[in-house]
Amino acid sequence: MSAKHPHKAVFIARHGNRADFVDPNWPKTAKRPHDPPLSQDGVQQAKKLGKRLKPEGIRHIFASPFLRAVETAHHVAEAVDLDVKIEHGVCEWLNPVWYKTEPDFLPLEELAKTFPRIDRSYKPRMQIAYPEHDEHAQVWPRAGQAARTLAAEFEGPILIVGHGATVLGMSYGFVDRAQEVKCGLCCLVKVVHTESGWKLELNGDQSHLE
Repeated sequence: MSAKHPHKAVFIARHGNRADFVDPNWPKTAKRPHDPPLSQDGVQQAKKLGKRLKPEGIRHIFASPFLRAVETAHHVAEAVDLDVKIEHGVCEWLNPVWYKTEPDFLPLEELAKTFPRIDRSYKPRMQIAYPEHDEHAQVWPRAGQAARTLAAEFEGPILIVGHGATVLGMSYGFVDRAQEVKCGLCCLVKVVHTESGWKLELNGDQSHLE
């Protein structure tokens, strides 16, 4: 890969703020309490992320199947005029404390009614296994493997939208865990492949939200 793509870039983003973070009562009335959308300010964060990425030449966008990640990716896709590929390998940590049963995701056809930039032809490159009890031993390796697979298969730069735990896992799929990676809401991580290997170029950047 280093010979073919000497300066390949992978952008990794966390979703924007979520409805249940803003309104603690939201899950009590929601039809899908395990799968909250973005809050109003989260939508604005996602749009700012799209504006930030517009000049970066993104060629492919991937997103976790959870609604908040899909919605974040969709707003970026609107800004850069691309489709969104749903990749299960970068989904949220399937923690049995958070999810009493395996979480279901909205079908592509239903997602596409709200988010028409969904790529209905894309097939996830990784499958997931519920439950995941250990973030470091299970979630990080799973997300890291997914990110490396996408980086190897698709021409870059690419963007992958995930969650707190999987932003860390994807980042550590490229760089050493000794590097502390930041993963605030709607943050941006960038890793670049050079002749000497993968380098962390952006670390949890949130300057686009200011």
